[in-house]
Parts: sequence; C-alpha cells; structure tokens
Amino acid sequence: MARFFKKRVEAKGLAPGSLVFIGNQKIEKSSMKIIHYDKEHLEEIDIASVEEIPALKGAKSVSWLNIYGIHDTELINRIGEIYDLHPLVLEDILNTGQRPKTDEFDNCQFIAMKMLQYDEEEQRVSAEQLSLVLGKDFLITFQERPGDVFEPVRDRIRKQKGRIRLSGNDYLAYALMDTVVDNYIYLVERIGEQIEDLEEQILENPQSETLQQINVFKREISFLGKVIRPVREMILRLTRSESGLFHKETMPFVADLLDLATHTIETIDTYREILSDYLNIYHTSMSNRMNEVMKILTIFAAIFIPLTFIAGIYGTNFEYIPELGFRYSYFIMWGVIVIVTIIMLRYFRRKKWF
Repeated sequence: MARFFKKRVEAKGLAPGSLVFIGNQKIEKSSMKIIHYDKEHLEEIDIASVEEIPALKGAKSVSWLNIYGIHDTELINRIGEIYDLHPLVLEDILNTGQRPKTDEFDNCQFIAMKMLQYDEEEQRVSAEQLSLVLGKDFLITFQERPGDVFEPVRDRIRKQKGRIRLSGNDYLAYALMDTVVDNYIYLVERIGEQIEDLEEQILENPQSETLQQINVFKREISFLGKVIRPVREMILRLTRSESGLFHKETMPFVADLLDLATHTIETIDTYREILSDYLNIYHTSMSNRMNEVMKILTIFAAIFIPLTFIAGIYGTNFEYIPELGFRYSYFIMWGVIVIVTIIMLRYFRRKKWF
C-alpha cells in the first residue's frame, strides 16, 4: 500500500469540490459520536443516524462531533449540508492523501493532519487522515477508523482536568492538535532509540542485516518528515489566522505547539543525518574489511611466488644438474623454502603490513 502518495484516478477530470473518496476503506460502516460539555455538564451521545445531528447541534457551549469512517460520501455530504460547509472542505475531508494544511472559510476553519502509529515488529509507521472543522459553535473531527490518540483529551473532559472544561471549541481543537503532535514526538523518540542502538553494531560487527536496518529506518524517517514537516507550516499559518475562531486566549498555546512541531522536525533531520553517517561508516567498514582480506591474500601470494619458483626449478629434472644426484638435495630445497618464508614474513612485519 502506497504511503507517500495516494492515487487520484477517481478524481481525475472532475470539477473542484466533487465528492470522491480517495484512499482505502478501513472500516465497513461509519459511526458517529457527539460530546457536549461546559463547566457544569457533560453529555456523550452515540449517533445512529445523521438525521439526529440537527437536534443535537449546539446543545451546549462546546459541541464535538467525531466521525469514524470517511468513505461514505453521502454521509459526508449530509454533514456538510447540516453545518453549511464549503464543498472544498468536504472534498479535502474525503482525500486521505491530503497534505497537512489549514484553510479559512466564512464560517469555519479547516485543518488537515495525520495521526501516526508505529508497529515495532514490522518497524513501519502507518498514517491516518485526520480532519478538523472548527466553527463558532461546533468542532467536527473526521477519522478513517476508530482508535486514536485522543483518549487523554476525553479523560480530561470527563474528569474536568485542566482548563478544557472552562474553554471553548477553539481550545478543544488546540488540545486535539497538541495530542497529535505529542504523539509525533513519542514516535520519533521510539524510532530514535532504535537508530542509536545500531551504532555499536555498525562499529563493531557490521553485517548485511545492519544495512537492511539502516535502509528501513531511512525509509521511515523520510515518511515522518513528509508527514510532519507540513504540520509546522500549518500551525504557523494558524498563528497568523484572522478568522477569529481561535480566541486570543488560545493563541499562546497554538504558538507553543509551533515550537513542539519545530523541535520534532529538527530531531527528524538529526536522525536522518545520523543514518547517513551510519551508511557511510558501514560502507567504509566493509571496504576496510575487504582491504584486509585482499592484504592477507596478497601476502600469501607474495610468499608463494618465490617458493613456486624454487619448486619449479627443483622439478625441472635436468640430466646434468649436479644437485639431482645429491643425497640431501630434497632437504636442502625445503630448508631454502623455510628460510625464504621466514625472511619474507620478517620483512612484511617490519613494514607493518600485518
């Protein structure tokens, strides 16, 4: 399954704002849940039908509608009608290959990000499209499947931790983005620990499996960079937003989120450089190992050249060579071979060739 780019064959040639799902369907049926809360009250409702939403819309000061499964274009279109969302917002929600970004519209702010998960056994990062639509009296999140990193936020809402129950939809949107970025940092740290563990193996005993590990980590780090780098641009644009949907009390938190995203990107760049260094060290080690092998083979070849010469002369068997009839000529030949070998070995040692 392609991760770096989603095929857009279905959307080819269609007008902007056309509702076409781009990606892979990850659940069979979409589901919805809405959370209403303020300082005193909290209500969580599982929604069976989209027709229930208008009656629940804006019931409390904060209204968070979470939708799992974005492959149902009819559902997305109906939600767009209920909340009066721009067709381009709906188009971006249905595109799971959407680059992280934010757009301002008359009645809402659209934010697209990726939620990441890391499988340590396969050493592979998987991404899920996350879309947030922030309005004056609502926040809608669209996910490809159930299961996310938002449970700590839900726990803070339920237990009234921090200032989340005292703030509005904009602070909730910030809290969700903050959780996603925190998860980025967590994943980069986990992968970084595995990358740093390769150092000893590369320096002491590099193997072909080591090269495979380096290439795997380079691929995952490249994917992380592709996903996370645009998030910094998106947050920077949010800090300059003039939509008024993010209140001035929330903007310092958004600015702090920019620092976290920048730190994550710098860490990714550092690990990319480390992997490049590892690759250079690996190839240098392999080259040095090959040079050592060639040196040993050359030494043996150099030793056997004069010995072969001596043996060749001894084996000519000329009729009139006096030593052929000498009783100890065989032992003399071996004595000469041993002496020549010792002399050559001492010479190589003096030259520090081995």
